[in-house]
Amino acid sequence: MAIPAPFVSRVMEIKPDWIDYNGHLNMAYYNVLFDTCSDDAFETMGLGPAYAKDRRLTIYTAEVHLCYVRELHLGDKVTVTYQLIDHDTKRLRAYQEIRHADGWLAATSENLSLHIDMTGPKVAPFPQDVMVQVEAMAAAHAALPMPERAGRSIGIARKA
Repeated sequence: MAIPAPFVSRVMEIKPDWIDYNGHLNMAYYNVLFDTCSDDAFETMGLGPAYAKDRRLTIYTAEVHLCYVRELHLGDKVTVTYQLIDHDTKRLRAYQEIRHADGWLAATSENLSLHIDMTGPKVAPFPQDVMVQVEAMAAAHAALPMPERAGRSIGIARKA
């Protein structure tokens, strides 16, 4: 199976329960959209629910940097991308984008995920069979440019 570069989610629609008192998508539900795509990308790498259940190994999120670019509203349809931008024997660094069906950028997220042995729980190396699949996604994504918005930090720009 060819791995898409980047991995692209199914189309998702903004639900009524996700709208806040400001009339747009509540900030927490951007994470729901990102996480739904991540779960599908993890499944592609052999890290899905069956992996957690059968092998007692899973993925935990260690760090997230989310940027809200443009508001989403009730009924909007979106897709989410997952680009593996770095990894080692125990960690995955990914960049994601939520795009409206019309193509415009709604939000970005950069994530650091840890591979976890649930018997500890403790951070543990990927088993060799899974590492092969992680490497396959890394190879598929290697030709993609480093996203311009990756590696950002939070700060207040001051004029001199």
